[in-house]
Amino acid sequence: MRTAVYPGSFDPITNGHVDILQRSLAIFDRVIVAIAENIRKQPLFTFEERKDHIRAAIGDDARVEYDAFGGLLVEYCKKKQATTIVRGLRAIADFEYEFQFAHMNRRLAPGIDTMFLMTAEENFYVSSSLVKEVASLGGDVSGLVPEGVRKALERKYRT
Repeated sequence: MRTAVYPGSFDPITNGHVDILQRSLAIFDRVIVAIAENIRKQPLFTFEERKDHIRAAIGDDARVEYDAFGGLLVEYCKKKQATTIVRGLRAIADFEYEFQFAHMNRRLAPGIDTMFLMTAEENFYVSSSLVKEVASLGGDVSGLVPEGVRKALERKYRT
């Protein structure tokens, strides 16, 4: 069974994330969506909310597992018996950042590869941070995030 880990904060999940996840499912038998517990960031949505948003966006698929993780990603991958880390790339700046992490992960765990998927053209400029900023200022994020996420953002920022 080919298992991949798709790590991220997914706070919130964007249509770009959904695209990468769906394309990963066409390649791997099982994809673990590893929702990062980033101690440097205060998430807008809880782990359960983020998990629910992702599930609602892709539907119930037995090949997708949801989990929270902290610490070294490669150690998490070893624990889950995953041999590939899936990452989406949007721009040159993403590549430089991801390139460093991919090489460090490869050094720490030579048996775990990183696979990069280019984000679809319509999602090239979209990030969770940008979506949150636009939504917090009352802007329309329709088409950038799944509809359930758009409604959840509206509820969060309306209060």
